[in-house]
Amino acid sequence: MRPRRLKNEINVVPYIDVMLVLLVIFMVTAPMMTTASIDVPSVGKAAQPPAEALQVIIRADQSLALLAPGKSEREVSRKQLSEAILEAQRRNPEQPVLIAGDKNVKYEAVLGIMDELQHQQVKRIGLLVQPSGK
Repeated sequence: MRPRRLKNEINVVPYIDVMLVLLVIFMVTAPMMTTASIDVPSVGKAAQPPAEALQVIIRADQSLALLAPGKSEREVSRKQLSEAILEAQRRNPEQPVLIAGDKNVKYEAVLGIMDELQHQQVKRIGLLVQPSGK
C-alpha cells in the first residue's frame, strides 16, 4: 500500500466568504453613519468667518466671553452663554457659532463648549483660527 501524500494547499474559499460577508455589512452600515461637519481652516490659509456669527471666546484662564454681531464683547458664565445661544437660536435657527480658543487653553475646554453647543441643537459650529504670518 502506498503512503498517502499530504496536501499542502490552503483552501481560501472560507476566507473569501468571510470577506464578502464583511463587505456587505460595511456597505449596508456606511450610509447610516452620521458625520460631523466642523469648519477647520488650514494653517496656512484661514477662511473668513461669517459676518453674522456669534463668537464664543475661551481665554487661557478658561473664562468665557461672547461676541455677538454688532455688539461689544462681554464676559459670560456657562449658564449665561447657554441662555444667549438659545436666544440667538430662537431668532435664527441657522445662526453660526464660532469657538475662538486661546492657544494656551486645554483642548478639553474647547470640546466641552462644543459639546454644550451640540446639546443645544446648534447646527453650524466652527473653530476660529488666525492665519499664519508666513
